[in-house]
Amino acid sequence: MNEFSRYYVRVFEVLWRHIVFFFDDILWNGIIKRVFDNIMDYWDVLMEESAYFTTISWIMVVLTLVLNLSLIVFIFIRLFLWLSKFISFRKIEIEKEELIEEIAGLNDRVIDLVDEKNSIMAMKVSQLGVNTSQASANGQSYSRGVKTAVNSPQNSVFVTDGRKNGLNGSSKGNISDTNQASTNSDSRFVKLIDVDRKYTDVKTEIHMQESDKTTLSETVEKFVNFSASKLKLYYSKRIISLFFAGLASSKIVILEGISGTGKTSLPYAMAKFFENNAHIISVQPSWRDRAEMVGYLNEFTKKFNETDFLKSLYETIYREDPNFIVLDEFNLARVEYYFAEFLSILEMPDPSEWKIDLVAESKSLDPVHVIEGKITVPQNVWFVGTANKDDSTHTITDKVYDRAIALEFNNKAKAINPPDTEPAHMSYEYLNQLFNQAIENNPISEDLLDKFSQLDEFVRENFKISFGNRIMKQVYKFVPVYVACGGKEVDGLDYIFTYKVLRKFESLNLTFLQDKIDELIVYIKKIFGKANFEESIRYINDIRKMG
Repeated sequence: MNEFSRYYVRVFEVLWRHIVFFFDDILWNGIIKRVFDNIMDYWDVLMEESAYFTTISWIMVVLTLVLNLSLIVFIFIRLFLWLSKFISFRKIEIEKEELIEEIAGLNDRVIDLVDEKNSIMAMKVSQLGVNTSQASANGQSYSRGVKTAVNSPQNSVFVTDGRKNGLNGSSKGNISDTNQASTNSDSRFVKLIDVDRKYTDVKTEIHMQESDKTTLSETVEKFVNFSASKLKLYYSKRIISLFFAGLASSKIVILEGISGTGKTSLPYAMAKFFENNAHIISVQPSWRDRAEMVGYLNEFTKKFNETDFLKSLYETIYREDPNFIVLDEFNLARVEYYFAEFLSILEMPDPSEWKIDLVAESKSLDPVHVIEGKITVPQNVWFVGTANKDDSTHTITDKVYDRAIALEFNNKAKAINPPDTEPAHMSYEYLNQLFNQAIENNPISEDLLDKFSQLDEFVRENFKISFGNRIMKQVYKFVPVYVACGGKEVDGLDYIFTYKVLRKFESLNLTFLQDKIDELIVYIKKIFGKANFEESIRYINDIRKMG
């Protein structure tokens, strides 16, 4: 035992000497002393050579010293930053692992709660005197309905009666009601199921009398009078004619201009005019894709995160009147990002293909009009975007403008004192019929189309800007409807040229095109006359000042 003790003591003596040697000889006398000696060596070399230095030499010495020290400091800083990032990364990874473990624990807890709920359901069913095999055959929704009846205070009498008299007719009615409420909460689409229930016993058919059938020009005048007399909102017949022409040409209408000119109130008033309510959706700057606007399926809760936009769109499926969904301040986010899917599907010639994907597969408790996980955008809805032009908004791209009809709001209309006017009792089908009749009865004259073709060729040759079939299709609808509303054919074409073609000039370097712009004004007056195309000439003068 004494021999081992001596051995163990000697081992620690040797270990201690090695530790002292490391800090004394290696660390202090080795590394630190060597670094200091190296610095002194550099200093000695400098002193020996400095005897022959000139002023330039001393300047070079100082510069090289600063550069070398900067390099050393830079290396140490980079090492420090790399080490900091590595530590932060490790911390984030550890937090992720802890979060994953916590989620796994919550999943286990959810499974336990579901099992516990099922046990309680079985117990409640047995207390009501219902055969468990019968409850099983009736399905899971029945047991959930019983649970609702037991927990609800107004149904406590039903539980007592069930014990005494069995499930009589009244009791069965209560179970049916609770099953319906349970179906609502169990569906992935709570808000859309609410819409289904809202319209279960509601008749939405519109039966028009002869007195309800008006022409487009009469409809425009009636709206102006209705808006002024009932809502105290004032609009000129010209802007309302342009709006109706826009509705006939595209399902997307852009109302832009300065604040306070009635952009948002116009679709609001138009919906009231058609005995409906406009759905106003405030666009958020954070919208990046369609999920922000339409919603998405939460894979954790297995519920669909429904938005007000989706609910509004779904509700229009039930209606037969014209509907308006307003995307207020819709260029606070990039329209071509969050609205991209709608821009594409609304281009399809067959309206039955206007389908929006919501979920991958359908389930029995999905809403009535969610078919194979999709809903169809009805033809009786228009999307109206209001836009301001300031530093807080994004530029609306040509991709959006080409598919939409844009209306400029720069001035408020004068107040009028019209006769008291009632709203229009009109279906979408009749309004669409008015549009089609206008297109058929008021085709654009060949002479005007020929002049428009000449103008297009001039713009294409001198400014390298043209427009395709999409805009021409809008022209063939917009101008005839504008004429049917009471406007002049040349003015409708002037408006399209201004906001479909001249708008593209904003992307040009106008400083080098001043002569060409002057030639364009002269050419427009030459082929259309000095009294026509005033909107285009005004717009050209405005962008020329900007250039």
